[in-house]
Amino acid sequence: MNRREMLRTTGTVVAATTLLGLPAVAKELSADGNVAEKPSGRTVLVIGAHPDDPETGCGGTMLLLRQAGYDVVCVYLTRGEAGIAGKSHDEAAAIRVRECEAACRITGARHIFMNQIDGNTEVNLKRYAEMRELIERENPVAVLTHWPIDAHRDHAVCGMLVLDAWRRLDRRFKLFYFEVMSGEQTQMFAPTHIVDITTVSDLKRRACMCHESQNLEPIYDGWHTPMELFRGIQGRCQRGEAFMQHDGALPALPI
Repeated sequence: MNRREMLRTTGTVVAATTLLGLPAVAKELSADGNVAEKPSGRTVLVIGAHPDDPETGCGGTMLLLRQAGYDVVCVYLTRGEAGIAGKSHDEAAAIRVRECEAACRITGARHIFMNQIDGNTEVNLKRYAEMRELIERENPVAVLTHWPIDAHRDHAVCGMLVLDAWRRLDRRFKLFYFEVMSGEQTQMFAPTHIVDITTVSDLKRRACMCHESQNLEPIYDGWHTPMELFRGIQGRCQRGEAFMQHDGALPALPI
């Protein structure tokens, strides 16, 4: 079986040995595609700055990991308080939390909300500690988050907080960055991994469209669909999601 085949669904069992290099956790699936048994404690965190960032950035990979038996957790740094024109922060947050809950019902992910404020996120000792404590408590095998070189300040803040936690926790989990609106927001992104999301791309779109307040359809069609198709070309599949692994170790020459 080649790399491309291992990323696809095989009958009623998902093979995930090459999904971001994570170990295989093949689980029987029910008729609706959900895992038929409780995940075995292998946790993957997807940490986004706002509601909809995890879903648009790596919703397909989240679905594949969940189907493969991983406990996938969406962590939202903010509740999207500034994201709905004409609504107060509290009103917008209530709407966007409901949208997150609907999206997570589709992806099968748990959700956690942190307490930063949309448009006013901070990088300081307190915020570093909050992120580190959350990640340490969840004890993930991998974390997927924003590329810190991003034109959106909240995205960059999120990536920097996670990077600091990875270092402080002795790099005990795999750290991957995902992209959102590359060229406009994510800058200078050179992926190390492409995940074939062809089999779950429609389901990913459904999860993203749960964020109704954001009018995502034109944004998705104008940015995310072209990104998926381009990354698919790179990964020799129909649709792909790209990731950059942060690994401070360089391989030694075999001499």
